[in-house]
Amino acid sequence: MKHLVSIKQLKEEEILALLERADMFKRYGVKELPGKYTVSNLFFEPSTRTKMSFEMAERNLGLNVLPFESAFSSSIKGETLYDTVKTLESIGVDALIIRHPEDGYYEQLVGRTTVSIVNGGDGAGQHPTQSLLDLFTIKEEFGTFKDVNVLIVGDIAHSRVARSNADALKKLGANVTFLCPANWAGEFESLNEWGNEIESSDVVMLLRVQHERHTTGAGFTKESYHEQFGLTEERAKRMKKGAIIMHPGPFNRGVEIADCLIESSCSRIFKQMENGVYIRMAVLEAVLKGRN
Repeated sequence: MKHLVSIKQLKEEEILALLERADMFKRYGVKELPGKYTVSNLFFEPSTRTKMSFEMAERNLGLNVLPFESAFSSSIKGETLYDTVKTLESIGVDALIIRHPEDGYYEQLVGRTTVSIVNGGDGAGQHPTQSLLDLFTIKEEFGTFKDVNVLIVGDIAHSRVARSNADALKKLGANVTFLCPANWAGEFESLNEWGNEIESSDVVMLLRVQHERHTTGAGFTKESYHEQFGLTEERAKRMKKGAIIMHPGPFNRGVEIADCLIESSCSRIFKQMENGVYIRMAVLEAVLKGRN
């Protein structure tokens, strides 16, 4: 695997192999990757969890990390993403982790550069490493994906996390249900109000309202959204025994999830963040070895 741009490119056995490798890193510690590799993180959208966990994973593997700040790069002078990538290829970079607001930005790069591309999120398209860390967290909890019921709630239409997870979870045998306002469903069939699904769900995954991707206002106040579509304390009391709460972050306390639930006993939100480092180590190892 030279690139990872979409969860759709991975077969079931490839997903499971990455999860197993992440588990090995987590259980038995870090081992530096043999060889001399240089990577850089090109983030053209804000990020805390993805960018910083990639940087931690890179350092854990003993990689050379070349700093890149989009606000101080030639992109602000009009340089194209392709020309930026070719520049970094020319100076010896082996892999790039890229987050970009354009859906499918990687299509202009794969096959036209020798650099390995890892998609750190493209617009409202795909976020494969977030999906993998979510899968890792679910597998740790339940040991399997078969017949695990996952309820994904929130801004589905604008969520690369929802798209990536829907593809991967269904491929692995999970049952996925979407819940969102009627005009936020995108291409997915979804429920438009809370029903009894929460009582049978093993995973309740909340999504942030992505105001930056709405062409008009979202149409909700924080309070009205929380009341209609948020995971409130009252709704959480109806969750089945052993069910867990997940959120890719950043989360808005009191909007998509009640403040008191974020660090509750059923929350795995910070566990997801921890698992992101191990998953990204596994992905980096796979793509860098795949270059040979």
